[in-house]
Amino acid sequence: MPATLIDGKALAAKLEEGIRKRALGFNERGIRPCLAVILVGKNPASLSYVRGKKRALARTGLEGRDLRLPENISQNELISLISSLNDDDSVHGILVQLPLPPHINVEHVINAVKPEKDLDCFNPLSLGKLVQGQKGYLPCTPAGIIALLLEYKIPVAGSHAVIVGRSNIVGKPMALLLARRDNNATVTVCHTGTRELCSHTRRADILIAAAGIPGLIKGDMIREGAAVIDVGMNRIADASAKKGYVLRGDVVYEEAYEKAGWLTPVPGGVGPMTIVMLLENLLMAAGAA
Repeated sequence: MPATLIDGKALAAKLEEGIRKRALGFNERGIRPCLAVILVGKNPASLSYVRGKKRALARTGLEGRDLRLPENISQNELISLISSLNDDDSVHGILVQLPLPPHINVEHVINAVKPEKDLDCFNPLSLGKLVQGQKGYLPCTPAGIIALLLEYKIPVAGSHAVIVGRSNIVGKPMALLLARRDNNATVTVCHTGTRELCSHTRRADILIAAAGIPGLIKGDMIREGAAVIDVGMNRIADASAKKGYVLRGDVVYEEAYEKAGWLTPVPGGVGPMTIVMLLENLLMAAGAA
């Protein structure tokens, strides 16, 4: 039996409606929740992501400050800009779009964003709160995945979740969220040093592919009936496509569709949920300001 497709776009639209109503409530109190988005250079994927965030802010009545910086900006200039935004009370959240040019130390830039405005949950203090289970912003992509699992009533508590990928953006925080007492999953994290990857993925009730390697997860690596969450968003050159490329996930979609119980498409699965969780964090930040 083919998999049930998990429609992240539909759930994001539903959640955006609630965010829009709450944003009106802020406006009535004279508060305009504002997100400053910093983009360095003209990376095509980054430009696309920023456009998506900008559209979501506009749809929900939230303010976005679009700060475009040249590729050759110095690290000190970038950190100085972040410092000024940290001190600006009209800005409730700061997002530095990654990747950054190679001459800029990403860690130093991320650490420059003060935790109260770190809506991506990248700052070490933000991650520390997540590790300890303290109240705070949730990392956007992992939080969006949890919301999808809940929406589709996919059992999480007591399930064995296998995450392929150990990035600070998805893999590690995803493992922390799934293992929290309110989710109660048993978690295995796989990575490039994992031997016999398929022996782990085949035991997963929930399989989350977040390695950034197109087509890594094939049908024979999936347990029958498992929930497969594809975080991959890989641009594959295709001269026949209108944009000159196509988007592919980390999962071979056609094979997974015949094997999994639930499956996120690419695009339209995890991506829209990442953005809507960013908006949720923005409202939290505005409420605490």
